[in-house]
Amino acid sequence: MDLDTIAVRVVVGLIVGTLVGLTGLGGGMLLLPLLISVLGVPPIIAVGSDAVINCITKIGAGEVHWHQGNVSLRLVFSLAYGSIPGALLGVMILARVRTAYGEGVNDLLRLAIGILLIVIPIVYLVKLSSSTPQLSVAELRKSKYRFGVTLIGFVAGLLVGVTSIGSGSVILMLLLVFYGFPPALMVGTDIVHAILLVGFTGLLQFRLGNVDLFLVVCVLIGSIPGGILGAYLTKYLPATRFKQILCTLLMAMGTRLLWGVLLHAH
Repeated sequence: MDLDTIAVRVVVGLIVGTLVGLTGLGGGMLLLPLLISVLGVPPIIAVGSDAVINCITKIGAGEVHWHQGNVSLRLVFSLAYGSIPGALLGVMILARVRTAYGEGVNDLLRLAIGILLIVIPIVYLVKLSSSTPQLSVAELRKSKYRFGVTLIGFVAGLLVGVTSIGSGSVILMLLLVFYGFPPALMVGTDIVHAILLVGFTGLLQFRLGNVDLFLVVCVLIGSIPGGILGAYLTKYLPATRFKQILCTLLMAMGTRLLWGVLLHAH
């Protein structure tokens, strides 16, 4: 592999890692379309490799948020009770689809990922423009275990297992819609939970042969320092404005993926 290709992969990792640490938006939603559309990685390999990359990238950002006091372990485990079984089911579904359709699974993944890249940002932008009463950190710590949070975890885990999208984007979106958690606490908690979720999913994907380790290493060289940088930048940059811009770009990427699937179908 030539040095230019390696350099592009590293730069992609740096950009995505920084944006994940800054906004809390899912690395899967940001990195996956770049792996497929820009780097030309087959969707099935992009999904598996993305899960491993996300896990390792978020360790640094998670540590920063932990030391800043932006993590609720109660919320982390409430999400994990649903997300881990959901991820297992999602990977099993993906394996069955690949067995049934062979390489056709890549077109199905492009379709599913394209739809998610359009729907999730639209809902996210609508929610950003509205106001939700927020719980204080003290109220959050006193609140009892919520079944709804575990259900959110299950839905996100299922999506992560199939597409690798959901560990950050879907959980943040649903928590914003249904609960009024403080933004910084929600981002930090979501990143720490995502380490558990995508770590488990990445292991399953690796066992199925869906992980390109050289691709993982190249992207990680950029994404690890990018994740740490982004987490520190949350104190100085307008994360909301970045989310609005990113959502617009993601919808454009999703539309491009869907258009490609439609052209290929004809």
